[in-house]
Amino acid sequence: MAETHSLQDMRQQAAVAAKVFIQRDYTNGTVCQFQTKFPSELETRIEKQQFEETVRTLNNLYAEAEKLGSQSYIEGCLACLTAYTVFLCMETHYEKVLKKIAKYIQEQNDKIYAPRGLLLTDPIERGLRVIEVTIFEDRSLTR
Repeated sequence: MAETHSLQDMRQQAAVAAKVFIQRDYTNGTVCQFQTKFPSELETRIEKQQFEETVRTLNNLYAEAEKLGSQSYIEGCLACLTAYTVFLCMETHYEKVLKKIAKYIQEQNDKIYAPRGLLLTDPIERGLRVIEVTIFEDRSLTR
C-alpha cells in the first residue's frame, strides 16, 4: 500500500502533544462564525494563510447553512402541514450543509492537516462552540 496519513491510525498511534481551541466570534451577534486569529501554537506546523483560509471557508459554509430563503420557508410550511413527519424522509437545507462541512473538514484533514501532525475536529462535535485542533507529537524529532 502507498504511504498515507490515515486519520484512524494517527488517532490510535500518535501521542497528543496539545490541543488548540478556536473560539466562536460573537462580534456580529450569535451568527455561527469562528475567530480567524492564527494561534501561535500552530506556527511551526502550518502556514498562517492556509489556516485562515480553512476558518474563512468554514465561516462561509455556516453562513450558508443559516441563510433563510424560499427553501427554508417551504421546509417550514411542509413541516407544519405534516406535523414534522416530513423530516423522516427528507433532509433540511441546514442538515445538507452540515454534511458538506463534515466532508470539507475530512478533506482538509486528509490533504493538509494530517500530514502536518494536526487534526481538525468538526465543530458540531463540540456543540458549535469551538474548532478543536489536535497537535500530535512530532515523531520525526524523536528518531
